[in-house]
Order: sequence, then structure tokens, then C-alpha cells
Amino acid sequence: MAPPRSVFGASPPGGQRQRTGKAGSAAFAWLDAAVVFAMVAGLGLAASTVPGAALAAPAIERAIKGERCVEDTALMRRNHMRYLEHQRDATVHGGIRGARHSLKGCVECHASARTGSVAAQPTDFCTSCHAYAAVKIDCFECHASRPAAAGGGRP
Repeated sequence: MAPPRSVFGASPPGGQRQRTGKAGSAAFAWLDAAVVFAMVAGLGLAASTVPGAALAAPAIERAIKGERCVEDTALMRRNHMRYLEHQRDATVHGGIRGARHSLKGCVECHASARTGSVAAQPTDFCTSCHAYAAVKIDCFECHASRPAAAGGGRP
């Protein structure tokens, strides 16, 4: 008799079928489940009792200008990239500058008091959140991460 084949046409390891329904197989299944449960429960316990095991939230400085953001904080956390992309399209295609959701406006309000930038140091406004979320920030490869001088200039 030919060895049994799997659905994909290959023989199981050793050319023999896996044993099922034998005495002790249920006991080993319970033992495996208990070991996995203990490992998972142990990992949860270790993460909760080890100081610093949880990922620390980003340190966000208060905006240096203005009373409040142009949108609600929770809304900006979820949708700021959509707003910036929409404003980018309006600026590039329609020539509309200085609108409510401009990158220049964000930089002017959220630049750090210590560094004067939103992306110069790991603790700066944009960098701290993007590092926490593991998201690459590429805005400042072309745009300035510091507010423009009083004399003007492009962001």
C-alpha cells in the first residue's frame, strides 16, 4: 500500500499518518494547551511587573502660540495627514496658501521652545509622535521644520 498523501500531494513526514485517537493523545493536547497558556500568562505578568516594560507615551510639548489647535486633539491625531495632503493639493493645484491646515501653521505653533523645531530632536512635537507610532516622517526632507524668520520666507 502506498503511503498516504496530503492535500497538496506530498507525503507526511516519515511517510506515515499522524496518530489520532490513541491513548494519551488527549492528555498531550491538554498539556500543550496548559504550557501555551502558562507562557502567555507569564508574558503578561512579566510585562506588567517590570518597570519600563510598557511603551512610554510620547512627550508632547504644549504649543507655544495660540490658545487651542485648529481642530480637536483626537481628530488631529487621527486625521492630520489627510488635512495636510488636502492643503498640499489645494496649494499646488489651486495656488491657495495660508489656509487653516497649512504645514507652515503647524510648525509656527508646535515648534519646541528648546530647539525651535518640530523635528530636530527625538523629543520635538512631530518626531516624538511619529517615533512612538513607528511612522516615517518625510515632510521635512523638503519643508522647513523651524518657523520662518520675521522677515518672511517659505516653509
